[in-house]
Amino acid sequence: MAVPKRKTSKARKNTRRSAVWKLEAPALAKCPQCGEFKLAHRVCTNCGTYNGREVIKQEA
Repeated sequence: MAVPKRKTSKARKNTRRSAVWKLEAPALAKCPQCGEFKLAHRVCTNCGTYNGREVIKQEA
């Protein structure tokens, strides 16, 4: 059976695990209709349009 020859130190273990928690911020795009920032490939929450069409009717 494969058994480790030496104990993995805390520093080596923590160095390996250090990059796991880092997350990237979501990429935001400007809505061509209202100019509000929104997630790419999603309906704009401000004006309710997607790809030049009104998908969600907004109350005035």
